[in-house]
Amino acid sequence: VQLQASGGGLVQAGDSVNVSCVASGRTFVNYVMGWFRQAPGKEREFVAAITGNGYGTLYGDSVKGRFTISRDNAKNTVYLQMNSLKPDDTANYFCAGRRSYYSTSRDPTDYAYWGQGTQVTVSS
Repeated sequence: VQLQASGGGLVQAGDSVNVSCVASGRTFVNYVMGWFRQAPGKEREFVAAITGNGYGTLYGDSVKGRFTISRDNAKNTVYLQMNSLKPDDTANYFCAGRRSYYSTSRDPTDYAYWGQGTQVTVSS
């Protein structure tokens, strides 16, 4: 599966941004989808993941309560709604796919498919 992320940009602290990721192929529902982020000089950080049917979600501690992951399987798209953004949220955001229907994971090595990333910059 090929992934294409979009929707990032420059925003101010407290603003909201929605990023999306479109997947190619006809079996999108069979993939757990995740979002990760990486800031310069830092390791890749887990943000959120969602099961194939969209009913199960998992969040990183730093974004819980502020970010929401969702998916539309008819459109082969996964979304990340980011609210109450902070300067620490500044990073390149990557979507990732895992060939599993139910097993969400925080470990980036569990995801075999990656998009190219979309930059989100939050100014103070």
